[in-house]
Amino acid sequence: MVNVTAQRVTEFTLTGSDQVPNQRLLGTLILVTYLFILLGNSANICVVASDRRLFTPMYIFICNLAAVDITFTTSAGTTLIGLLLLGIRNISYQECISRMFIYHMGDICLSLTLTLMAVDRVVAISNPLRYHSILTNGRTLALIAFTWLLAIVIMGLLVGILHSLPYCQPLLGFSFCNYATLVRAACVDPEPYFIYSTALTSWVIGVHLPLILATYVKIIYIVLKLSKNESRKQMVNTCVSHVIVVTCYFLPKCIVTLLTRVGVTLNPTERNALLIVSTLLPSFMNPAVYCFRTKEIRTRLIKILTRNCVNVIK
Repeated sequence: MVNVTAQRVTEFTLTGSDQVPNQRLLGTLILVTYLFILLGNSANICVVASDRRLFTPMYIFICNLAAVDITFTTSAGTTLIGLLLLGIRNISYQECISRMFIYHMGDICLSLTLTLMAVDRVVAISNPLRYHSILTNGRTLALIAFTWLLAIVIMGLLVGILHSLPYCQPLLGFSFCNYATLVRAACVDPEPYFIYSTALTSWVIGVHLPLILATYVKIIYIVLKLSKNESRKQMVNTCVSHVIVVTCYFLPKCIVTLLTRVGVTLNPTERNALLIVSTLLPSFMNPAVYCFRTKEIRTRLIKILTRNCVNVIK
């Protein structure tokens, strides 16, 4: 029988990287990726914040996406860097819970933000003349605030569930703290508690992804009705960046979910690898996509860099 009266542990040991070869090389790659995520997303925020002409719903959403990316990757990224490069395997219970809260809160906010950005694009294309009256800056900020509040409430409930569990062994089988890892470390049958994470994943993949796809069906229908090729090209270009970002976010989640549904058993190393990719890939691609494919951000960033270079030379 399981001992459910075990004393709550005060510190966990991360064991997810024990079987990983070339840990320092992997840690270096994650460090470089994380620094690029910080630099790229910070650049997007600074560019939008420094130009009042970019204070429109589309760029406010991009700015929020950058803030979400930094939040989402910081909790997991810093833990991975400390584990793989510095050999920091121990983490306190409170810190682990806090990092788990931030990680999943960022994940929820990211899915909600991508959905709002899809709605923003379909409104802009289907109602171009009424766009600024339908989606004002005030409504945009209110929607963003709602996504953060909803994510905080959901994670508050999950933290309450985890905090009520007894922990009788301090080993975590993953490389950073997340909900599934902490449930597996508890002295209880984990299956009933996975219902909550399964419901959350089903909500993200089963509701947000179809809604985003529906907006693109609407956009494709509108584009096909246009007679001018130039207008078609312009509309398609406004959506390509979002398509790339959505693919990078949902594809790893769909792969993990599909493998689980068909009964494929992943070893800890494979599961850790998929989790790390699904965490870092979207936040790595987002700043690159919006810096290089969004003309206004790219132009503004070049002007800022050019001006700073001239000042340094002078």
